[in-house]
Amino acid sequence: MQMPLSTAQSPRLLNAAVVVAALGYFVDIYDLLLFGIVRVPSLRSLGLTGENLTRQGEFLLNTQMVGMLIGGVLWGVLGDKKGRLSVLFGSIFLYSVANIANGFVQGIPGYAFWRFIAGIGLAGELGAGITLVSEVLPKEKRGIGTMIVASVGLTGAVVANLIYRFSGDWRMCYFIGGGLGLALLLLRVGVSESGMFRHAKHEGVSRGNFFALFTNRQRLFKYLCCILIGLPTWYVIGILVTFSPEFAKVLNIQGEVRGGDAIMYAYIGIVLGDLATGALSQLLKSRLKVMYTFLALSAVVIAVYLNLDGASAGTLYLICGLLGFATGFWVIFVTIAAEQFGTNLRATVTTTVPNFVRGALPLLVILFNFFLEPLGRIGAATAVGVFVIATSMLSVRGLKETFHQDLNYTEEA
Repeated sequence: MQMPLSTAQSPRLLNAAVVVAALGYFVDIYDLLLFGIVRVPSLRSLGLTGENLTRQGEFLLNTQMVGMLIGGVLWGVLGDKKGRLSVLFGSIFLYSVANIANGFVQGIPGYAFWRFIAGIGLAGELGAGITLVSEVLPKEKRGIGTMIVASVGLTGAVVANLIYRFSGDWRMCYFIGGGLGLALLLLRVGVSESGMFRHAKHEGVSRGNFFALFTNRQRLFKYLCCILIGLPTWYVIGILVTFSPEFAKVLNIQGEVRGGDAIMYAYIGIVLGDLATGALSQLLKSRLKVMYTFLALSAVVIAVYLNLDGASAGTLYLICGLLGFATGFWVIFVTIAAEQFGTNLRATVTTTVPNFVRGALPLLVILFNFFLEPLGRIGAATAVGVFVIATSMLSVRGLKETFHQDLNYTEEA
């Protein structure tokens, strides 16, 4: 049962909350994808080569994602209990310090520890930012507001790769990322807390009860669907794009393929995809129709990627860009999650959902490795790809349309 609230919202699209959330997500994505960009050179500088380099790279990536899984729950609960702004700036501080520390590591244990801490910090910014923006903007503008946040933020991956290409120093890239985050904290003055959260706080309703998501069958089903619709995004980024140099060898790609460049092109595509999905959502006045369209497009582009035998490196980069565009529904995916639940659980859901998707990457890697020996790299990627697209399509069917959903209500325990 839902209980109505009465709150004021900001009519201005580019208010302080939108600007800070967008810049925060920019630094978040810079730091999140930086390891994928500097994975090979950083591990080589620590003395790793060959298969050991690949295995340790997977281990460090999984360690970061496990940290995000834990951090998603932690920050989500705090966001509903203590406020959206506390999580927004607390998470930025934690991942900024962790990334500066990453620049000083001298071995795998230290690297793993600080990637884990960075993962915990990185888990909070997006959910808090999207929740805040969704609540301070009227329903006619919140889709555009979250589109701005995602589109600005995702360019962080492009900037991270360009900084590495120009500097050639992976440690300096970590220092810059941490410094950008700490500098962003100076903008915290002037950002106001969500009126919906303040009202819910004064109403005395139960807030941030993570276990309340599991005590109601309909609520749990809705929550699981919100998570599962996002699986294709990190299958594409975490497996196909991050490990594109390994796929290039199997596909006999002509020319050198750099993981950092593949990530950069993919995120250029994601930015364009987020702009397209956001605009299309406003045009069609529907989130779900856009999800179906881009999931179908994702299936087509994944099939093309896995059949690039003998193509040039430039062609592979182009397809990575198209993969990013096709899976550029991150803004719609997170907005759907924010719109499905009441104010007293909204930050918990909006923060945990994207991080559970990111945290599912180790499970997808395990599934990929399970199929790797009997099916080979291409066959394993195909099997996992079919699984994530089918699961996501079915999950969209389990959700209601939320484009016109009013958010001024709370969930009963």
